[in-house]
Amino acid sequence: MPIKYKIEIMKALKDAGYSTYRLRKEKILGEATLQKFRKNQLVSWENTATICKLLNCQPGDLLEYVPDETDDIPHD
Repeated sequence: MPIKYKIEIMKALKDAGYSTYRLRKEKILGEATLQKFRKNQLVSWENTATICKLLNCQPGDLLEYVPDETDDIPHD
């Protein structure tokens, strides 16, 4: 997929004081979502919004578009 994370989400959360224990205990994010972050898989917009709130950032600070070389969509 051409959308990728610019940062390591789990590390950024930890650096901001959000351990996986705290995220689960306070029901901020579920284990399935945390696993997706560990595997660099994309999550829902709702979870992306939660991360932006926790890290005080914009979605563009987290995500980037990386063109796929096999992309067959014509570009201008």
